[in-house]
Amino acid sequence: MRSSELAALAGVTIRTVRHYLQIGLLEEPERSVNGYRDYDVRHLVRLLRIGRLTELGLPLAELPDVLDDPQVAEEVLDELDRQAVAEIERLTSRRAAIARLRRDGALPDLPPEMADYGQAIKAVAPDAARHEYEQLLLISHLIGENGTAALAGAMAEQALFTPATADLVRRFGELGPDTPREAVERLADDMVTRYLPLLENWPDVEFGADVSSMLAAYGEHNLNEQQHRVNRLFVARVMDRLASGNAPAPGDHPPDPA
Repeated sequence: MRSSELAALAGVTIRTVRHYLQIGLLEEPERSVNGYRDYDVRHLVRLLRIGRLTELGLPLAELPDVLDDPQVAEEVLDELDRQAVAEIERLTSRRAAIARLRRDGALPDLPPEMADYGQAIKAVAPDAARHEYEQLLLISHLIGENGTAALAGAMAEQALFTPATADLVRRFGELGPDTPREAVERLADDMVTRYLPLLENWPDVEFGADVSSMLAAYGEHNLNEQQHRVNRLFVARVMDRLASGNAPAPGDHPPDPA
């Protein structure tokens, strides 16, 4: 039979038949008197076997050994089964993450562990919420899945998935060149009050230099001067309070680092 007939019977393209010939999966057939390749039923059976194996996920490079050695075929099937189990587990986990994101109304690119936080700040202005989401995504990527789960657990324990936290995010997003100095100072103090318990009871998650540098680079490109000012005040006051072990009295805090 001609290559077109063989391809039609096997349910493949003529290009596939020629490719298998080139890489040695199909034996070169005899040629007819007019020079055309003359395939027979053995080629058809070989193509059908190749099709079955590739449907199972077997790479073409491994087919020659499998086609000619039943023992190798058994070993390959065991490996394919292990890969299939791993793929099922991965897809099941993905579906669970999608379901949780749908349930909580969070953005799809938010780490599933932080879905509750996404729900808490859902009503915040889009730009401010986006900054929070993007920073969380960056942090989660750098500290890994286990670190993100531990951080989310600590945040939940300190009741950070609440409207009060969302209000801080809203106020931070509204900072601009016309924001009064008093409002900047007050926001920094409120952020210290809100986040200090988390810092004092930090989970077993290490924030390396790469996390700090990436967050700094993100802030450099996305925050305005007043937002930078609040961040500097926040860091200075947190360090002061952690060092002293006491909460400073209202108005008793380091000067604006800016």
